[in-house]
Amino acid sequence: MRIDKFLKVSRIIIRRPIAKKACDGGRVKINGKVAKAGDDVKVGDILEISFGSGTNKYEILDIKEQTAKNDAANLYKIID
Repeated sequence: MRIDKFLKVSRIIIRRPIAKKACDGGRVKINGKVAKAGDDVKVGDILEISFGSGTNKYEILDIKEQTAKNDAANLYKIID
């Protein structure tokens, strides 16, 4: 699955155009490498997303094309 779509489905970033802009702006990394919006992600990948002055890390646990709002948090795990 494309990283911009995963960010939207998992609701880490609510809107896909914003996810695309974050990826293309160099704010998203997959396994330590800067990601473009079209890069694929898979289970086990580590995402690093820069928000303002901080960075959040997530491990991908599952990939689904669609998910309910209540189940979106089950697609990833926050890493400290």
